[in-house]
Amino acid sequence: MRRAPATRYRTVARSAQLFRSFLVEQTDPERFYTDLANDTIALISRHEALRGRTVLDVGAGQEQFGRRFVEQGARYLAVDLARESLVPGPASGAVVGRGEQLPFRDGFADVVMANNVMEHVPRPGAVADEMLRVVRPGGLLFISYTAWASPWGGHETSPWHLLGGAYAGRRYEQTHGHPPKNVYGESMFPTTVAGGLRWARAQKGASLVEAAPRYHPHWADSVLHVPLVREVLSWNLMMVLRRA
Repeated sequence: MRRAPATRYRTVARSAQLFRSFLVEQTDPERFYTDLANDTIALISRHEALRGRTVLDVGAGQEQFGRRFVEQGARYLAVDLARESLVPGPASGAVVGRGEQLPFRDGFADVVMANNVMEHVPRPGAVADEMLRVVRPGGLLFISYTAWASPWGGHETSPWHLLGGAYAGRRYEQTHGHPPKNVYGESMFPTTVAGGLRWARAQKGASLVEAAPRYHPHWADSVLHVPLVREVLSWNLMMVLRRA
């Protein structure tokens, strides 16, 4: 695996800013998703310039991503299974489709990305395979997802998901009077850091150029080398691959 760019973007200050944004996801989604889109742009731009590039966003649904990528000079196209989730924003496009069977030709896009999608599909490897198929030779694949065993692995049902996804769902419904948005076994699944790294390193048609606990400072990257511990402390795994 090649080293990430030398410029230190993943600092303590950046981690603190993202954490503050996470706290207002429900009350101020504009701020949260704009910050997340800006962070995604910064992470991708360390490996690939965006101006003039076609960016395919798998599992998209927030207009802030489309708006910010277009402002960077990219051609942005969102794809999601649910039509009502597609709000790509001005000057960008949207297509209804399944991540496991993307409706695009081989090598369609310069950059293909998925933010916090893999924990919501039953076969994340199948989605990742399709993403790799539609990246052009030399193009970039960006994947970021929340690990199940992390503190936020159960999303709104956390931390009770650590006692079981079904139990966490029942407890959430008893507490709030309605079922959670993310239902274990239907729209939320137990992803692992080990599984993602294993998939990435097994690809013969692409090289893994960066893997990191996304929201942590760069000096925390070594946690990925410690089995079991990485499942809890990584929180969110980010992988960047370059197609051969």
